[in-house]
Amino acid sequence: MKKIFALISTLFFLSTVSVKADVQFGFGLMTGQVSSSGTETEGTAADTSDRSKSFDELFFGADLFMEVVSDSGMTYGVSYVPVDVELGSGERADANGSDPAENDDGTRSASADVSDLITLYANIPVGDNGWYGLLGYHFATIETTENLNESSYPNEDIDGYQIGIGQRIDKFKYELSYSDFEDINISSSGGGTNSISADADALTFRISFGF
Repeated sequence: MKKIFALISTLFFLSTVSVKADVQFGFGLMTGQVSSSGTETEGTAADTSDRSKSFDELFFGADLFMEVVSDSGMTYGVSYVPVDVELGSGERADANGSDPAENDDGTRSASADVSDLITLYANIPVGDNGWYGLLGYHFATIETTENLNESSYPNEDIDGYQIGIGQRIDKFKYELSYSDFEDINISSSGGGTNSISADADALTFRISFGF
């Protein structure tokens, strides 16, 4: 709901200021690396251990955007990434013995993706030749897929910020940015009381074309 409200509010804002500015629609192509680290804490009577893991994933993606560009080059926009970005995945095999009270044998697997990424952004002119500073605010959903013993993790909505630098050449732009997302804290439902805490950030190179 928060993402939908932000998207509608931004589109309304862009439509009201577009009378004296150039309105552009377009698409972008991006690549980069997303880094994430997380810890799973098991809350069962047989296992109260913590397990930590870190991932560095190369990603490729695309986005759709709408923005308004003033005569001074000041730009306000919103972009939407329709494809998911993988944060990481893994699996482990548990073999705790034959005691029924402690037996938690089996293979456990889990993965997490960033989906429905919406970014509200501003391009602030810096000097001449189309250079600008980039400020953005992200809204996204962390979608989890897991194969666990009688439990599952829900999806989680998160926010984040973005900073970067780029250059506009007519209706073409290229930029390099850094994104940092808020900490992710998810508790399982079902047969267990496990929990996950994680954080993620990304370094992205993006080119875009407006029409």
